[in-house]
Amino acid sequence: MKIEINDLRFTYPTGLEALQGISLTIEAGEQVAIVGQNGAGKTTLVRHFNGLLQPSSGSVLIGEWDTKKHSVAKLASRVGYVFQNPDEQLFSKDVGTEIRFGPRNLGYSKEKIDELVTRALSLTELSDKTDTNPYDLSPTWRKMAALASVIAMDTPIVIFDEPTTGQDAVNVARIANVIAELRKEGKTVITITHDIDFCAENFDRVIALSNGKILLDGSARDVLGQEEILAQTYVDPPQLTRLGKRLGLKETVRNQDEFLKALK
Repeated sequence: MKIEINDLRFTYPTGLEALQGISLTIEAGEQVAIVGQNGAGKTTLVRHFNGLLQPSSGSVLIGEWDTKKHSVAKLASRVGYVFQNPDEQLFSKDVGTEIRFGPRNLGYSKEKIDELVTRALSLTELSDKTDTNPYDLSPTWRKMAALASVIAMDTPIVIFDEPTTGQDAVNVARIANVIAELRKEGKTVITITHDIDFCAENFDRVIALSNGKILLDGSARDVLGQEEILAQTYVDPPQLTRLGKRLGLKETVRNQDEFLKALK
């Protein structure tokens, strides 16, 4: 499902203009990472996608829906949002109930709910934790429970806000696997991240924001190769990308496989 943003501006009640004329299109099925320093406008931008924030001016279209004309509850059928802090999202007595809440609230049949919940539990490796209170889980598994609760809603667009923050390498790999599966299903996946290596490994397109404006927007390889421009928003390219530049490699490399291939 396409997202179209036209001259989006947003000013907080304090007078801070957090978004200053953002225009972009995200096509159905794209995998997009949004990067930039704290205060660049990343979270402010994506919270317009599900109606948590409304434009001061300009417009956001989710498919043919103008977000100003639809409620957050209505937009939840199209945009799933995984918060950075799972404690802001989880509220049920056990993991199974938590994951069933979203699809049940969207009015799916019992058969479809069962199917979606089983799939979400399998993808996040939570099948053996359905009777556990989410707050009895470790922070790592609480993150997966929050993620599963959104996956189970089967929305065409899924947003991850800093998915790897505070996660160990094993759970980062789990999250990457979930994103890969969503890609196979044709979902649009958008992430806000400071984890530039995770961004390089898992996302095709990178949008860099600075002071509420788009600084760069293009393929991950093109954007991550522009070290001097990225520095304006305090983003460093992945270590292997920087090393490749220092070694004079002709192509921008994003990961170990590309680095070794370029060396040959």
